[in-house]
Amino acid sequence: MSLSFRPATEKDVPLISQLADKIWHEHYPAIISVEQINFMLRLRYSPAALAEQMKNGERFFLAFYAEEPVGYASFDLQDPSAIGGRGAKNSGRYYYLHKFYVDVSKHRAGIGTEFFTYLLQHTKTGSPMRLQVNRLNYKAVNFYFKMGFVIERTGDFHIGGNYYMNDFVMVRK
Repeated sequence: MSLSFRPATEKDVPLISQLADKIWHEHYPAIISVEQINFMLRLRYSPAALAEQMKNGERFFLAFYAEEPVGYASFDLQDPSAIGGRGAKNSGRYYYLHKFYVDVSKHRAGIGTEFFTYLLQHTKTGSPMRLQVNRLNYKAVNFYFKMGFVIERTGDFHIGGNYYMNDFVMVRK
């Protein structure tokens, strides 16, 4: 298996946007409506939105299989004390995994595990990581269990329009 990974730059924004459109339309129709998929893609994966996320400190990465782009991920370091004491229960800095996606046609080939291991090399050892994942996204939930995450809580997060993300908040300590 010829895998490679690298940090993404602003030049990669169109590629990330294209990957998101392909992956989301292949994976999520069984979980959320196509209307919600399109809403979320416009909200978070338009080139302008991705460039803004990068500008605000979100670090993006790309995965390649035989030089074909097959995945993307992003995270940042968050400090709960900087948001008015919220998160005091879970005080201390942690990484927040905003995005972690691999082309559906490449699932179960070990790419996700290798990609996640690569991402961990870009984090400080011993720092916790959090993420949100749709409660009905069983493949992803099970992948995160395999990567050492546990469910911290559930939540229904309003994202605009009439849409909610019905998620697990998971943590890896």
